[in-house]
Amino acid sequence: MLSRLLEPVSRRGGPFVAAALVLLLSACVSSPGETVTSTSLPSMDRPGDDAPAPVAAPSGRPDLVTASDESPAARRARIRLELASAYFSQGQTTTALDEVKRALVADPESVAAFNLRGLIYASLGDHGLAQDSFRRALQLRPDDADTLHNYGWYLCQQRRFSDARTQLQAALRVPQYGGAAKTLLALGLCESRAGEPAAAERQLMRSYELDPGNPSTAVNLSDLLMRRGELDRALFYVRRVNQRPELASAETLWLEARIERRRGATTRVQDLGAALRERFPASREAAAMERGQFDE
Repeated sequence: MLSRLLEPVSRRGGPFVAAALVLLLSACVSSPGETVTSTSLPSMDRPGDDAPAPVAAPSGRPDLVTASDESPAARRARIRLELASAYFSQGQTTTALDEVKRALVADPESVAAFNLRGLIYASLGDHGLAQDSFRRALQLRPDDADTLHNYGWYLCQQRRFSDARTQLQAALRVPQYGGAAKTLLALGLCESRAGEPAAAERQLMRSYELDPGNPSTAVNLSDLLMRRGELDRALFYVRRVNQRPELASAETLWLEARIERRRGATTRVQDLGAALRERFPASREAAAMERGQFDE
């Protein structure tokens, strides 16, 4: 499966966001032999007419769908979609779109292809085709949690907060949905952008409880708590990230420095400043530290 590293990115005056949040789950494509999930091609769940039907097990239940059940058309669509996902993850957007188009020629009812098509057009700024793609995917499968998530986050970016909330909450109601932590993170960020800090904290806390190892959730929660004046709680979450060198960034060190300054921990602020200058000397955060611009 294809995935992207979640990496906290800050914006002045706003909450931290996950760099890969838009992509999240929908660019993952299952291969034969993998567990079939909601991101799999529909034809892997429903073998085509030219594929052998699953043999009934002694219990009367159909056998698991495996590679031998996959029709030639479904196989072609899956391979094209895997290529599209790989190209999109590498920033080769036009090539990714070409592969999605080929996947849809092979399987015109591929929910995963329409979902990825929506993400690609959203990245290109073509909002009409992005919305059309997400809606088409949901027409084909109204309870596809990955599409509901991605469409909801897209709507949040368009500041259509009520519509975004509807889609994200619908994703969370899908039984056995494996991406609840990421959707709760998206919902928390959306509530924060909508000016609902209490609701944002509830959703971010739920996300953190499900996936305490996700640095994006911890940092966004810390930033929210700092802005609400709950400095000790804010410090707890960002410190958990900064204590792991492979997760710490200029943004997370700067966030901790800003919290410590509000707490009056001058020595700790100086230590964090030294770490910023040593590890990220060219960063905007290191420059802000040098100028003492903690409130920008």
